[in-house]
Amino acid sequence: MKKIGILGGVGWASTVDYYRAIAEGAGRHFAARGHGAPLPIPAMTIESVTQAKTRALRGVAGDEASWAAFDAVFRDALLTLERAGCDFGIIASNTPHARLHAIRQGVSMPILSIFDATAEATASTGVSNALVLGTTVTMQATNYADRLAAEGITANARLPDPEISEMQAMIDSDFYGGASDAARARLLAFCNKHARPGTAILLACTELPLAFPKYLDDPVFEADGHLFINPSAAHVAAALKLALE
Repeated sequence: MKKIGILGGVGWASTVDYYRAIAEGAGRHFAARGHGAPLPIPAMTIESVTQAKTRALRGVAGDEASWAAFDAVFRDALLTLERAGCDFGIIASNTPHARLHAIRQGVSMPILSIFDATAEATASTGVSNALVLGTTVTMQATNYADRLAAEGITANARLPDPEISEMQAMIDSDFYGGASDAARARLLAFCNKHARPGTAILLACTELPLAFPKYLDDPVFEADGHLFINPSAAHVAAALKLALE
């Protein structure tokens, strides 16, 4: 098995879930093939960055130079994982993937893109429209829209800034450290407001799927009248596929 490097901490609750999902997914893989206990799991190293620091270092959309310090934190973390002997890396967060083109510069080991895994999972549903929900950085960027377009899927037009700010505030309050009791209802209210019928909703912040604990390992699921895409689960599935080759 290949060794996985997990860049986590943004935030810590979803990093925990990445580790759990990889370990349990590998267990199911080997149990189905008759392997006895203890079931093998891939070797993993986690390098956890500090969310308060990375948030403060966010740059300005369209100004590459303003992101240099942000990029450097994640690049240094990936290089640490590379030196630890990891065969490939995954960033357990959607937001820094918007900067992956810069973060991965100088990193030799492969980095699995959450955009690729999510776009492929969305395409498997046969839908033609998607609503992308996430942090301010994710919802202002076009990374998901561009990658979905390559699969013939049209993402929503950029929502008004007050709506994007509302989603960021929801993530910061109801999803920090997990999902609060009110998180699911607040998220669904937002979905009901913005998702047209037949639209796949991308839970493109790794905390958002925590509102649906029954479906944490499902890249695609239906709940509360909506079709959801879980980028975290799609990302984990891609990591397991590569690690277990």
